[in-house]
Amino acid sequence: MAKKEKWIQKVVKPNERGLLHKQLGISTKERIPKTLVQKIVKTPIGKKIQNPTKTGKRTIKVTRLLKQRANFALNVGYGRYPRRK
Repeated sequence: MAKKEKWIQKVVKPNERGLLHKQLGISTKERIPKTLVQKIVKTPIGKKIQNPTKTGKRTIKVTRLLKQRANFALNVGYGRYPRRK
């Protein structure tokens, strides 16, 4: 059987890691709440949302880039497999 490729390392460049955390004002050591990511994905571009959780910024303006990053986080980070420690 062939060795598994680590494709995600090719997709996310080292200088792009943690940019969603920085944009939301959440420490990279904390996990971004799933409810916040889902709310960002549902909101249209240009609107402001209230953060439903107690972590990070209170109000967030949804931009095209923020929406792309949130969608990527939802697809990769909150997939159907549980998170490993």
